[in-house]
Amino acid sequence: MEQGMEYIWRVYQEGSFSKAAEKLFMTQPALSIAVRRVESALGAELFDRSRHPLELTEAGRAYVSAIRRIRGTEEDLARQIDDLRGLRAGHLRIGGTHYLNSYLLADVLAGFTALYPHVQTDLTEAGSPGLIELLRRCELDLTFSCDPKALSEFEHLPLFCDHVLLAVPVDVPLPAELNGARLTASDILAGRHLGQDCPRAPLELFGECSFILLGEGNNLRERSLRMLEEAGIRPKIKMTLSQLVTAYAMADNGLGAAFVCDRLVRAASSRLSFFRLGSPLATREFHILISERNYTPFAVRAFAEYAPARIRESDLAHGRDWGKLH
Repeated sequence: MEQGMEYIWRVYQEGSFSKAAEKLFMTQPALSIAVRRVESALGAELFDRSRHPLELTEAGRAYVSAIRRIRGTEEDLARQIDDLRGLRAGHLRIGGTHYLNSYLLADVLAGFTALYPHVQTDLTEAGSPGLIELLRRCELDLTFSCDPKALSEFEHLPLFCDHVLLAVPVDVPLPAELNGARLTASDILAGRHLGQDCPRAPLELFGECSFILLGEGNNLRERSLRMLEEAGIRPKIKMTLSQLVTAYAMADNGLGAAFVCDRLVRAASSRLSFFRLGSPLATREFHILISERNYTPFAVRAFAEYAPARIRESDLAHGRDWGKLH
């Protein structure tokens, strides 16, 4: 990519001439002159310099979109040549939420990097909406989602299932009808909540609970609110958090009921009672989403094949079939 484009791309990425100049190891006046030279040749300003951070003008958006396509073509070519050379190497850019990175991808990446030591792997952690946008802009090679809208937009491959449970502190008083539906952490670890004989707890019986919910844009929040609405509950929201793992910890410390996933339960000891829910929304099917590129490199194809097999192998090794409801 030519130098002028590189300069403009860096300013766009950093949102600042000073920060971009620092990353480019040049002075800010020199960078400003170089960008002005490109703008003069185009006959249009690319940045609205009255905004902080800088914003693209309409011409700037068109120019950056062209740069993105050029960068993608160059990356595709380099990766294809590496694959033709049989290097079994490459650069893999993965995006995951804190929940996925901590509870699933750590094990997957440990196995993958041992199998393919020459593949450089970068892991970005962010909320799902942000990761989808990065994938859309081809700044990630793949990410993960259970959102039907995201699945309709990208090429995708099945990865794993998880199951939404309601976790309630053990000292919260509940209707006596729920006693038979209480599950312990040991029950979850044993997969009892997946069995046909496991009772489903009517969500309408939890109307007096205070709830810990996740923030806007989170798939589990959307599912939780829809299930509560179906049960006729207007929830008393104790707190709103950005991370599922944090919500689980807060519930375990008695701060309220939380919708959690079975894969979060890792220890038999817990101060929570768990309840299986009857809604179809309580089963989530996660997929690998792959960015739209002209060429899918070896590293991406290898990971997409390896990850679901590794998760399945790990599940079965622990004596649990998390993949589907029995």
